[in-house]
Amino acid sequence: MNRCVATSRLRATLPALAFALAAATTTLLPASAIAQAHRNFPQTALRGVIAFTSPSDATLNTKPIRLAPGARIHGVDNMLVMSGTLAGQRFAANYTLEPNGMLYEIWLLSKEEAKVEPWPQTPQQAAAWSFDYAAQKWIAR
Repeated sequence: MNRCVATSRLRATLPALAFALAAATTTLLPASAIAQAHRNFPQTALRGVIAFTSPSDATLNTKPIRLAPGARIHGVDNMLVMSGTLAGQRFAANYTLEPNGMLYEIWLLSKEEAKVEPWPQTPQQAAAWSFDYAAQKWIAR
């Protein structure tokens, strides 16, 4: 039993207020501003072409590879994507490997991100080049 009328009225209006606030904040930003968010990739990220064959399997640069347990796939909008929804699709991507050689973290690249050159495709290239983290660019020596 509610003894305070103000408290019961507040409880009744809170869900509506939360919905209105969420709707107002999402409509303030245009979709292009959300889609153009700058992503920072780690220095250990390599570039390749990934084709997903099943939820736990993929091909990386035409070679079969497995996804690590707990692998994270970031879509072009940087939201997490489930690997099962990508079966049969192919993407330019930056990726990191776990110590056992399985894919651990994958960033599906937008057209603009894929144009950033040079980006190492092998660990040997990454070891020989310099990485500017702030600019997100590699400098080939």
